[in-house]
Amino acid sequence: MRYRLMIFDWDGTLMDSASRIVSSMQAAALEAEWGSLSDEAVRDIIGLGLPEAIAALCPGIDPARAARLRDRYAFHFVEGDTTPMQFFPGVEKGLASLHALTDQRLAVATGKSRRGLDRVFRESGSGRWFHASRTADETLSKPHPRMLEELLAELEVRVEEAVMIGDTEYDLEMARALGMDRVAVTYGVHAPSRLAACRPIFTAGSSTALFDWLHD
Repeated sequence: MRYRLMIFDWDGTLMDSASRIVSSMQAAALEAEWGSLSDEAVRDIIGLGLPEAIAALCPGIDPARAARLRDRYAFHFVEGDTTPMQFFPGVEKGLASLHALTDQRLAVATGKSRRGLDRVFRESGSGRWFHASRTADETLSKPHPRMLEELLAELEVRVEEAVMIGDTEYDLEMARALGMDRVAVTYGVHAPSRLAACRPIFTAGSSTALFDWLHD
């Protein structure tokens, strides 16, 4: 196995959650009296930490309204929105197989909050597959490479022994900033042309193709 550490984004890479993120953010913006947000605009910010996402979506928003929007988004995403979320095909089997390799380490680098990631780990039973994780609220948001730096240090892996896998340019750009190899997946939220500009070493058109490549 070439890589000792494989670092995965979560939303849009492992879990098909973009539709719920979009609908939850749109509902929250209306309830915070900001106004309507397009699907395209919300999909564009998936991967960022929530404060950074709101700042990008709602330029000039005042702190009180931003706090209201954050609270309503959290409500809809966790409780109010019933849009289905599930792992992409083959993800659970692929992660379990990689985890079984004794010289392999798996990690998550996500724009989710720690509370949100721990919740989905618990509800899906997937936390056991990962040796470490970083969330946007406990370090710096993507595309800053801080969360990757922290994962490398925690797991004692050199940058050339690691690869970042994600569906957005934010994922790939934070890896490129460190000179880390990166793999793009085109079944998530950012267009293939945006991902190609980040010069991934491999591009997967499906989760099945991704895990086939990772196992090669």
